[in-house]
Amino acid sequence: MTYEINNTIYITLENAHLRLSNENLAIEHPDSSLRYVPLHHLQAIVLLGNIQLSSPLIAHCARHGIAVVWMDAYGRFQGRLEGAQSGNVLLRRAQHLTLSDPERTLRLARQFIAGKIQNQIQVLSRHMRDYPQNAAILEQAIEQLGRYLEQVPESRTLDDLRGVEGSASRVYFGHFDLLIRQQRESFRFQGRNRRPPQDRTNALLSFLYTVYSQEYASALESVGLDYQVGYLHALRPGRPALALDLMEEMRPAFIDRLVVRLINQNQIRPDQFDFSRPNAVYLNEAGRRTVLQAYQERKRETVQHPDAAEPVPWGLIPQLQARRLARVLRGDAPAYEPFLIR
Repeated sequence: MTYEINNTIYITLENAHLRLSNENLAIEHPDSSLRYVPLHHLQAIVLLGNIQLSSPLIAHCARHGIAVVWMDAYGRFQGRLEGAQSGNVLLRRAQHLTLSDPERTLRLARQFIAGKIQNQIQVLSRHMRDYPQNAAILEQAIEQLGRYLEQVPESRTLDDLRGVEGSASRVYFGHFDLLIRQQRESFRFQGRNRRPPQDRTNALLSFLYTVYSQEYASALESVGLDYQVGYLHALRPGRPALALDLMEEMRPAFIDRLVVRLINQNQIRPDQFDFSRPNAVYLNEAGRRTVLQAYQERKRETVQHPDAAEPVPWGLIPQLQARRLARVLRGDAPAYEPFLIR
């Protein structure tokens, strides 16, 4: 199957072959009809599973700045192809200089985490309003999150800040199971786990976090920033550190709420997961297809953003936040402002 939105195409058709055909992406599969997609408007091609690309297609993508992202069938990131780097060299210099300034680095990291905790509070608060029978328990959790939020500006080092973030996330995910109203036996949540995810809900979270991080990598590239040079997440070869930084505030706001919707509206089923040793749970082909379709539909829904006069699709939030960050690094804005849901 193929899904296209916001200049990115996702291909989940196992054993498909992709080739270049007169400036078009040709998608071939023995069980499907030939499909052509114009390449001129694409920013990224995301492949999930065993999918082959021709050498001419790879070369064309590299020359024209079309990123190619490989993930395995379970959505785990494998690699990314890019052509020559573009963007304002002065902006990238400012990005690197900020990394060399511990105080500026810490200020940015504080804002990423402050936005995340505030959105975690909003997710729990919204559920408490809709389901007042959980109010007493959730009020305590929200109060705890509020105390951790107050500690963010007091954090004097990145390690201190990471400790605050970890404590807040334990409180938040410690109450996440209350948000699951349907299919509770199959999607019971007893805490966040990964590498590998050990239950269906964690499998959903991990899969969508991986897919969503590629949106931020592309958004950062589009404004001229290096998505691997981050401030909160430690630098490691191949790690999209800045994409992960910028995504922090949107994990609860976008992905976590989508996961809850998928479960509570019975859009995802227990049989759309595979179990493997040791205690690993992943979406199967049918599950990935269902989740990606819901993910794309969610990205088309609109939300009001302070930088836009009219409501914009959720899919544009990574672009708008990447531009906010670029303005701060250039010195055109005093501080980074996270996107907060209401």
